[in-house]
Amino acid sequence: MDPLPRISRSLRSAVLAVGAASLLAACAGCDPFDAAARAPVRVDGVVWQPDNATVMPRGKWQQLGARELLVQWTAVDGMAFVPGSQMPVAPQMPDWHRIAGEPWAQDVILGLAGRFDEKAARAGIEQLVADSIELAKLPTPLHVTGWYFPVEIDPTWAEAPRLGALLAKLPRPLWITVYDSANVGPDALADGLLKWLPPDVGVYFQDGVGVYAREPRIALHYADVLAKRLGRERVRIIAEAFRPMPGGGFRSATADEIRPQVNLYRGYRVSIFDGPHYLPDALVETLARRAD
Repeated sequence: MDPLPRISRSLRSAVLAVGAASLLAACAGCDPFDAAARAPVRVDGVVWQPDNATVMPRGKWQQLGARELLVQWTAVDGMAFVPGSQMPVAPQMPDWHRIAGEPWAQDVILGLAGRFDEKAARAGIEQLVADSIELAKLPTPLHVTGWYFPVEIDPTWAEAPRLGALLAKLPRPLWITVYDSANVGPDALADGLLKWLPPDVGVYFQDGVGVYAREPRIALHYADVLAKRLGRERVRIIAEAFRPMPGGGFRSATADEIRPQVNLYRGYRVSIFDGPHYLPDALVETLARRAD
């Protein structure tokens, strides 16, 4: 399976820019853009999208402050990465005992059943919920602090309100992901969610910066509006640590691209997408230091 990011597919060009944010200023009079572009990167968590290429995730993401692992899914396309389900297991299984001892996985938000193809996932949400109920019952050595249902929400999905009753069947604390591929704006995005999203379900907002869908300062505005409308404790940010390559595919974002993006979101719980595919040790060590 190819490590394709589960992200908004809008690829509109945008200029990377950062607005004023006092929390980023290291000293009085510092230019906020310069402070963001030079400060060490700090995040709360790292995302891992399991596939055959990354069943043995290793990294130094704790150097960025990460101690929470968001596992995108424990089964994808009918193949399980955990033992004990009715589904066939992956050719290689993750070493969950080793992962449970990693400093970047002290707390785990455990993803349930998903699909690589977004249209297929949305068309089969009832089965994915049924599979997720069974997956959530399986024991793991992980310190699970929450659950994640990996069918992503955006304003173009007219049937998303069907999820409201289905999500009620899944364990809590529960999280989903939202993004805005149609650029309806944060208020319209919040309006749509408030019509059907159970009030005890949290939201990870995908910033869209990795596909040039929006600038970090606009992504921050989305988070601010969602936090005001849904409650700040229900809103977290996924910062995309990749960029498109000419001709297709994705590369790791550079340190100069990631710093002003992630650092602007301080004050929110931020998880970076994703560690095994896009955050090698050399990049992590650069990000952990202040830029010269």
